[in-house]
Amino acid sequence: MIVNNSLDEVKKRENALSIIKNIIETKGRNELYDLTGLSGGFIASSSQLSLLETYVGPAIFEDEIQEVGKKHLGGEKVLPLNRTSSGILATILSLVDEGSNVVHYLAQLPAHPSIPRSCELVKANYFETDDFDKFEIPENTSLVVVTGSTMDHKVIDEDIFKKVIEMAHEQNIPVMVDDASGARLRTVVFNQKKACDLGADITITSTDKLMPGPRGGLMAGRKDLVDKIKVKANQFGLEAQPPAILAMVNGIKNFNGENLIRGFSRKEELFKLLNKNFNAFSETPTGVMISSHDLANEIKVSHNLSDDDLAFIFAFILLKEHGIITIPPVSMPGASTTIRFDLSTKDAFNLDLNDLNKKIESSFNKLQEVVTNEDKCREIVFTS
Repeated sequence: MIVNNSLDEVKKRENALSIIKNIIETKGRNELYDLTGLSGGFIASSSQLSLLETYVGPAIFEDEIQEVGKKHLGGEKVLPLNRTSSGILATILSLVDEGSNVVHYLAQLPAHPSIPRSCELVKANYFETDDFDKFEIPENTSLVVVTGSTMDHKVIDEDIFKKVIEMAHEQNIPVMVDDASGARLRTVVFNQKKACDLGADITITSTDKLMPGPRGGLMAGRKDLVDKIKVKANQFGLEAQPPAILAMVNGIKNFNGENLIRGFSRKEELFKLLNKNFNAFSETPTGVMISSHDLANEIKVSHNLSDDDLAFIFAFILLKEHGIITIPPVSMPGASTTIRFDLSTKDAFNLDLNDLNKKIESSFNKLQEVVTNEDKCREIVFTS
């Protein structure tokens, strides 16, 4: 294997960031194409930037994040955090008892690793399933978790969503929704209701996913629960700082659902182009993707690499040779290795789809050339 553990994942991410920096310095930002769907942004005026002091910033932007956050997510109160994972951790630290159960329904396994890891920290029993017929809530359950849209953008059925919430509330168990991208994907593309409007007690979204905000988490929900979670978040330094809160406010204000619709309309064209040479690509709501397993099935050369290794190598070739950023090179440890080409981003609108298809095909051909040379593969992943 090329990438063996979490430290290797950290190192490959550091290398990816170094490559991105080098492309910007030598070729310019226009030669980079962020197709992750997580490109985010930091929108701020000079007058706003002048207010980003430790205590002045919260005084100025707290009311505004409450206003725009509740409009975006619903709920009674909003809590900005430094990451969605931070909000998940703070929620589980606040609401889950040691030895109790946390049950999780999502449209497709696996869950984001922050959820089981947080349960492990509090010594809770964790169960997850994507089969609603097998979903049940045992006695001594502290929290029910629902994922609105998975890491690979598989969206939950709204009727099942409502049934899970009803099942939990029949036992007076709170429901937390991991709506990292789903807060926009579900509501804009699939016309679903906001999680809080469906009855969720807590929901959290990532403010850089499918919107022009910073990497951060925004929570909304019942005031009593948000207040309880806020205490825990402050105790452990999980709260968002003034610069992130400002960028969240402006990211929400500048969110344009039409970009998601445009990505939705373009994906079929790219999918058809790719299908001329590949069998394993599939459509997402706003683009196309290929899992590491399906990528491995496309390889016609004998090799000793893992499926995840193939995804990392392929993604690094795309980055190094064509400036295309996908999730695997820049992801945190434990994230999905599925390669997504999201067409709802600003960079995607600057790409001709025929040209993108050629870049993907060229990168795959390079992948097939190098898979038998593990030293070369390590160089691609770990050397800029």
